[in-house]
Amino acid sequence: MKYTCGADADRAAMLASIGVRSVDELFAGIPKDFRLKGGLDLPEALSEIEVMRRMEELAGKNRPGRCFAGAGSYVHYLPAAVDALASRSEFYTAYTPYQAEVSQGTLTAIFEFQTFICRLTGMDVANASMYDGATALAESVLMSVGVSGKKTVAVADTLHPHYRRVLETYCWANDVEIRTAHGEAGVMMTPAADALDGASALIIQSPNFFGCVEDVSALSSAAHAAGAHSIVVVTEPHSLGLLAPPGKSGADIVCGEAQSFGNPVGFGGPALGMLAAGAGFMRRMPGRLVGRTVDSAGKEAYALTLQTREQHIRRERATSNICTNQGLCALRAAIYLSVLGNGIRKLAILNHKLAARCKKSLSSKGFRPVFERPYFNEFAVKIPGAPAVMKRLEEEGYVPGVHLGDYYEEYEDCVLICCTEMTGPDDMDGFAEAVARFAK
Repeated sequence: MKYTCGADADRAAMLASIGVRSVDELFAGIPKDFRLKGGLDLPEALSEIEVMRRMEELAGKNRPGRCFAGAGSYVHYLPAAVDALASRSEFYTAYTPYQAEVSQGTLTAIFEFQTFICRLTGMDVANASMYDGATALAESVLMSVGVSGKKTVAVADTLHPHYRRVLETYCWANDVEIRTAHGEAGVMMTPAADALDGASALIIQSPNFFGCVEDVSALSSAAHAAGAHSIVVVTEPHSLGLLAPPGKSGADIVCGEAQSFGNPVGFGGPALGMLAAGAGFMRRMPGRLVGRTVDSAGKEAYALTLQTREQHIRRERATSNICTNQGLCALRAAIYLSVLGNGIRKLAILNHKLAARCKKSLSSKGFRPVFERPYFNEFAVKIPGAPAVMKRLEEEGYVPGVHLGDYYEEYEDCVLICCTEMTGPDDMDGFAEAVARFAK
């Protein structure tokens, strides 16, 4: 717990500096009827020792859950260096750099984040981050529509349902039609010709919402043959340490969620959107773009390039209304990836092996996978009476996965299971035994 205190003398000096006589005078513009009368209805003040004991008492009520949930938000080990460096005040208090020349540290970190994303995705350029994966997808579609002039997109039905909902909102507001490209047995397969006819882009997620790896190369080729762009969504970026970069498989735009790079799962947020594209989309990319150059003395320097915040003030002419970035989350991702280095491949392989072991453990209890397709670190399994079983598992201290029946009626008894390096062999065996016990 950090200790911060403002002494009476400090407050008096600040009031004098801004030319007011009291704190009440600062709020003189607020009508008296709206001001607090009397004290707040709060318990008696506690000493520091009593506060710490109370916090420990509350913390003791938390149950450490053994997590098997993924579907776009993943629990990974966070090296100590991430918190230590990201918590430094020069980073922690910084916002989007407006006067770039005095923000070299922040600009350098953003540039490194962009570089990591480009190398992992195989794309030419990446921006300084988006709000989350879903809005990154929506912005990607607007980029495609802006380049092609076509007002229709085809979306694989294996896309994350949450992303689909956000995309529907953006497309409704921009008069863009959405067509569904239906898949088969957990993957997209070859999209129907009518879905791609006149479409600006085909949207693919790989690994998709069911955990299955899509054939990005074949699907991108089908999109290009129909005159459409290929937009690839990645919600578990650790998969890029093992699978071929989408940019090398024909993707025109790669977007998605980078939360699992150095950011904890904090009750659903904050998220960290990523967006990368080919050079032809560069001037239509939203957010911040940092470039490396040299200053007047010939020394290496960094600057915002191609876009300025002022470009986006006139909303009706804006490339995008997103004109900020998840700077602290992107910094954490850059630190995480620099610490991990080439170890991301080893970690990706470990994630896959752990998922395979969990899948085998469940299969030994009679619970078969829903799809026999290549996967990364999550897979769908059929569990009779899944909702009731999941509730019992939660009571046992498990976070038992994601119920697919909440999104697809035909998968009412199916659960999406995820394993990362945080899932141990004993956790998997205990989980499989618990599932078998409660599914009877």
